[in-house]
Amino acid sequence: MNKNLYHVLGVSKDASDTEIKSAYRKLARKYHPDLNKDNPDAAEKFKEISCAYDILGDKEKRKKYDNNEIDADGKPTGFGAGFGGAGSDGYRTYTYTGDNPFGSAGGFDFSSIFGDDIFSQFTGSRNSGFQGFSGASSRRPRKGEDIAYTMRIDFLTAARGDEKTVSINGKNINVKIPAGTSDGQTLRLKGLGQPSFNGGPAGDVLITLNVDKHPYFSAEGNNILMELPITVKEAVLGAKVTVPTISGKVIVNIPPYASSGEKLRLKGKGIKTNSVAGDEIITLKIIAPKTANPELEKALRAMPDETVRNF
Repeated sequence: MNKNLYHVLGVSKDASDTEIKSAYRKLARKYHPDLNKDNPDAAEKFKEISCAYDILGDKEKRKKYDNNEIDADGKPTGFGAGFGGAGSDGYRTYTYTGDNPFGSAGGFDFSSIFGDDIFSQFTGSRNSGFQGFSGASSRRPRKGEDIAYTMRIDFLTAARGDEKTVSINGKNINVKIPAGTSDGQTLRLKGLGQPSFNGGPAGDVLITLNVDKHPYFSAEGNNILMELPITVKEAVLGAKVTVPTISGKVIVNIPPYASSGEKLRLKGKGIKTNSVAGDEIITLKIIAPKTANPELEKALRAMPDETVRNF
């Protein structure tokens, strides 16, 4: 056999053990004879990919294969004679009988490849020709696979909550985004994932929400935080200033002689969850004029000096 085992599994030669295992699992599910009873070539393909994984999924065999010590059948090439293995010649022997690509090849641990006995998903195993899986059809139905999906939403949608429609596997799904959603939060939509192979419940859709940053809002629990720039005049004399909230604009009073870092609290203007509303907390930041102002300079020079530092 001159075939390239990496090509059989559809991976590169420098693929990791995890990538090889993942590729095998996908192909084994795709070509399993119990799921391809109308495809006479599926059993042979299943045998081919399983033989490839038997070598590439074993670190020692993969090393020998990469070093050309064994061929794609696992047979010594002349450099590997004498190495022990599943058989006396250093490679595992498969017996093909009928539509069973492994026959009585005992010792091949499918559960180590598919996880928690995925072959219990396949019904009719007793008559499929696969010896050693005759009890699979009597096992409890298994849940279908979950579908992972990532959705990007803006800050206000996350803060206020909303409903979005997404298309997954050709199906439109309405997703209710709760108020106060945080970046990286995952929503679980029960029963909207992949169907089960043998009558079990469908899997779920797991939607991870990535929240965009806002130009001036941020969230801290149910509170909305923002920094409010004010002029020197507004800081000294006080002022009425229009400020945004996540639910619209409001007017706030800047107290006279305000300092940078002082905070104003707008009750109930934060995130509302379960009938509880957070606040909007505004931090004042005095911004000096960008251009020269001789009158302001004259007034400031006329003011008495004050001590504001304790160091």
